[in-house]
Amino acid sequence: MTGNGLICSAFLANIDEHKYASVWIFGKSYNLPPWSVSILPDCENVAFNTAHVGAQTSVFTFESGSPSHSSRHKPSLLLPGVDGSYFSSTWWTSKEIIGTWGGESFATQGILEHLNVTKDTSDYLWYTTSVNISDEDVGFWSSKGVLPALKIDRIRDVARVFVNGELAGSQVGHWVSLKQPVQFVQGLNKLTLLSEIVGLQDGAGFRGQVKLTGLPNGDIDLTHSVWTYQVGLKGEFSMIYAPEKQACAEWSGMQIDDILSPFTWYKTMFDAPKGTDPVAIYLGSMGKGQAWVNGHLIGRYWSLVAPESGCSSSCNYPGAYSESKCQSNCGMPTQSWYHIPREWLQESDNLLVLFEETGGDPSKISLEVHYTKTICSRISESYYPPLSAWSRLTSGRVLVDTIAPELRLRCDDGHLITKITFASYGTPSGGCQNFSEGKCHALSTLALVSERGQQRMRNQCFE
Repeated sequence: MTGNGLICSAFLANIDEHKYASVWIFGKSYNLPPWSVSILPDCENVAFNTAHVGAQTSVFTFESGSPSHSSRHKPSLLLPGVDGSYFSSTWWTSKEIIGTWGGESFATQGILEHLNVTKDTSDYLWYTTSVNISDEDVGFWSSKGVLPALKIDRIRDVARVFVNGELAGSQVGHWVSLKQPVQFVQGLNKLTLLSEIVGLQDGAGFRGQVKLTGLPNGDIDLTHSVWTYQVGLKGEFSMIYAPEKQACAEWSGMQIDDILSPFTWYKTMFDAPKGTDPVAIYLGSMGKGQAWVNGHLIGRYWSLVAPESGCSSSCNYPGAYSESKCQSNCGMPTQSWYHIPREWLQESDNLLVLFEETGGDPSKISLEVHYTKTICSRISESYYPPLSAWSRLTSGRVLVDTIAPELRLRCDDGHLITKITFASYGTPSGGCQNFSEGKCHALSTLALVSERGQQRMRNQCFE
């Protein structure tokens, strides 16, 4: 309500996934596409419909080649090893301690819930106990040709099992069971469990029984044994990812055996790429872990591969959203490139630190700039004028019926549109990078658009 009366706006929705709907309201008829919403700022003219959006599609590319590496260190070239494999001469490594490393570790009876112990200070929680193995046990397994197994009723999100500091196996899932064969030696053995959380959780760690099976005298229930707890990683709490904390770890030059080694810290130095384009780092050769640049966490990485099936050649927007809707890149890594803000980089001597959990090859990591190489869009006569048209007022009324829809293309700052490869006025089909002319096509479209584009290229956009 204003001094001049009521201000009216309306939202019209069609929730049918397949059919158009005709709505009579405010003395006019409105045709709504399937599964769409129309916005009427003045209860008369349609300013926007969710099914008719002429948005620009931008296709990114990565600049070939890596930036120069720090002049204060040897060039980060891939050098052949003695056995023909490859490793980087400028990578350093430091092994993470498995289990208890000090700090505020404590011992108590029973299995404690992960988040209640860590208080969200780390993704990692170590559980360590001792298991005494007799001559009779070892002889029994040797004669039967079997191994004992550790069983946990339910785990979430990631559980790893270590025996005497060596990784025996892992399990990933949402409250799933774990059964891991383990190999003990005669005498006192150290059994260590690592619980890891992934994302925001309302519970994590282990539930139910934790027991050893396959012993000659029956199962051993470890659920109520005395466990020593350690929150986090030593390297994490020592902040060895920070430039000023490099002396807090024992670093050594990376050897061939360090490649694919789990629970290992890696570091190297590099120079920033020239220019102002965004910077990305390729971590597809690594497994699962975290990465820091100059002490800043750029994120957690996990080189998972998407399922082979579930992708379709086309995507149709109508209908409720589900995780399987409009899937793409089946059988491909879910993410390999990670953004590094340029504000975190200096011209030279940048520190990159990785903590790798499962094993990876840091010599294949690359640092590159990325930018928009291809831009495209499509628009129809049935689309609505741009929202900027609503700022053009005449006697208090918005005249939008006489304004045509607009298609706008804009490239990245510092870049120019150099070539127009496709333009069609008529009934084109396909999508970005796959457009084709339809049965109805104006032959002069490409020439006219190219001429128009040449006039506007210096402004980095055209309509």
